[in-house]
Amino acid sequence: MQYRTLGTQGLKVSALGLGCMGMSEFYGSTDDAQSTATIQRALDLGLDFLDTADMYGRGHNEELVGKAISGRRGQVVLATKFGVVRPTAELRDNRLDGSPAYVRKACEASLQRLGVEHIDLYYQHRVAPDTPVEETVGAMAELVAAGKVRYLGLSEASPEQIRRAHAVHPISVLQTEYSLWTRDVEEEILATCRELGIGFVAYSPLGRGFLTGRIKSAADLEPTDLRATPFFPRFIGDNLEHNLAIVRGVEALAAAKGCTPAQLSLAWVLARGADVVPIAGTRRAAYLEENLGALNLALSPDDLAALDRIAPLGAARGERYGS
Repeated sequence: MQYRTLGTQGLKVSALGLGCMGMSEFYGSTDDAQSTATIQRALDLGLDFLDTADMYGRGHNEELVGKAISGRRGQVVLATKFGVVRPTAELRDNRLDGSPAYVRKACEASLQRLGVEHIDLYYQHRVAPDTPVEETVGAMAELVAAGKVRYLGLSEASPEQIRRAHAVHPISVLQTEYSLWTRDVEEEILATCRELGIGFVAYSPLGRGFLTGRIKSAADLEPTDLRATPFFPRFIGDNLEHNLAIVRGVEALAAAKGCTPAQLSLAWVLARGADVVPIAGTRRAAYLEENLGALNLALSPDDLAALDRIAPLGAARGERYGS
């Protein structure tokens, strides 16, 4: 297994992480036994970086991950998140809470669900608009001092928020969406992270599965899959038809290189820098093993130039999130 260092505080993780969100909800039907087997297969193969959050499945995902790693805690770099409060299963009812009291409460709840004594990487899932980020990170820093958390992270924060947070306590990681069809972070975010010595974790590095080439129409998605709804506009109607051109370009280059579109897409993210780690989500061990093949896929300057032509900044049609 290849490893990468995130931040300057000593956090070392496998070069590819496993996003566990879809094991609980959002992307169609789930199977706890299958997901548990996939997590354990990841650990068998040396992938040690697992990503979850308290809001995924309203606690279910943390419980699932906790059970899957039981007896194997020393093999895992465990990342979870707090800050998105879900009083109901309806996403429109979500609210953000970054208050110090909530930080402490959320951490205790996550530790209990995960069945661990400490969290390796603790993210603020989204910066709450009604609490200064300095106050939130100050409370997170207290968790580090208490030994309940080892490293701190932010998710989807702006350059200004990153700087303000980092001034309170070192931020080791910023997690934000990044893939061939979501390259917004190249405008300011990556430069800010590198200036401050903050590592970058790319979520949805396969474009929520779109860049695998397995989604050609809405018929390829289950009715309960959020990608089949306006919540993810890039998968809907004319947007989908436009975005399929990106996938066709990726598929053609992958075929020429003798790899899969997923492997090519992940190799592109990996090539963005040694401080970048993609977390690809899957419920299936076969797809996990396919994704790991990206670690041994070398991209030439010509390959990278071709991908820039296929998927330049802003190529995808549709907002990342809808309603």
